[in-house]
Amino acid sequence: MNMNATLLGQAIAFFLFVVFCMKYVWPPLMEAIEERQAKIADGLAAADRAAKDLNLAQANASDQLKEAKHAANELIEQANKRKAQIVDEAKAEAQAEREKILAQGLAEIESERNRARDELRKQVATLAVIGAEKILERTIDKDAHADLLNKVTAEL
Repeated sequence: MNMNATLLGQAIAFFLFVVFCMKYVWPPLMEAIEERQAKIADGLAAADRAAKDLNLAQANASDQLKEAKHAANELIEQANKRKAQIVDEAKAEAQAEREKILAQGLAEIESERNRARDELRKQVATLAVIGAEKILERTIDKDAHADLLNKVTAEL
C-alpha cells in the first residue's frame, strides 16, 4: 500500500499542479500568446496594406509618367508645328523681299537703259549733224542746229 499511497500522492500532486497551472500560469501565458498572435495578425495586415499602397503608388506613378510623356509629346508636336510655320513665314518674307529686289533691279536696269538710249540718240544726232555739216560744207546756225538735233533725237 505504500506504493499505492505514493502513487496516489503523486496523482494528487500532479492534479494540484495542473489546477494551479490552469488557474495562475495558463491564463497569463494564453493572454501573452493571444496578444502575440494579434500583433502578428496586425503586422500581416499592415504588410498587406503597405503592399496594396505600394501597388497603388506604382500605378499612380505609371499613370503620371504616361500623362507627362503625352504632355511632352504634345509640346513637341506644337513646337514642330510652330517651327514649320516660322519657316514658312520666313520663306514667304524672303520671296517677297526677292521679288521686291528684282523689281527694283529691273526698274534700275530700265532706267539705265533709257538713259543710255537717250545719250546714244544725242550722240547719234550730233554725229549726224556733224556729218551733214561736212556734206553741206556749211555751218548751220545754233537755233537751226538745236532744232535739227531735237527732231533727230525724237525720231530715233
